[in-house]
Amino acid sequence: MEGQQQLKKSKVVKIESWESWEQHITDATTKGYPVVVHFSAYWCMPSIAMNPFFKELASTYQDVLFLNVDVDEVKEVASKLEIKAMPTFLLMNGGAPVDKTVGANPDEIRKRIDRLIHQTHYSNSI
Repeated sequence: MEGQQQLKKSKVVKIESWESWEQHITDATTKGYPVVVHFSAYWCMPSIAMNPFFKELASTYQDVLFLNVDVDEVKEVASKLEIKAMPTFLLMNGGAPVDKTVGANPDEIRKRIDRLIHQTHYSNSI
C-alpha cells in the first residue's frame, strides 16, 4: 500500500542504488504500472533542463512511476540498460524496456508516454 501511496503523490523517485532500482521496478511490475526513467548526469545541461518537465510529467500522469537515475551515481543500472547518452528517457512495462528516447525533446517524450499508457491500459483490459 505504501508504494501505491507514493505513486499517487506522483513525484519523481531518485534511484540511489541497484537494490532501489530493482525494488521499484518489481513493485511497478507487480502493480501493473508503466515506468518512465530519466537517465541523467549532474554535469549534463540538457538533463538538468529536463528536470522541471519530468516533474511536471510525474504530476500529470498519476498511474505511471517516474524514476530518475544519475548515470554516474548508479552505473550498474545505466550499464545494464546500455545507456550511452544523456538525457535518455526509457519507457518500461512489465519490467522490460519498451521504448527509448535520447535527447531533450519534451513533445516526443510526452507522445511516447501517451502511447505507452494507451498500450498498457489496452493490454490490461484484455
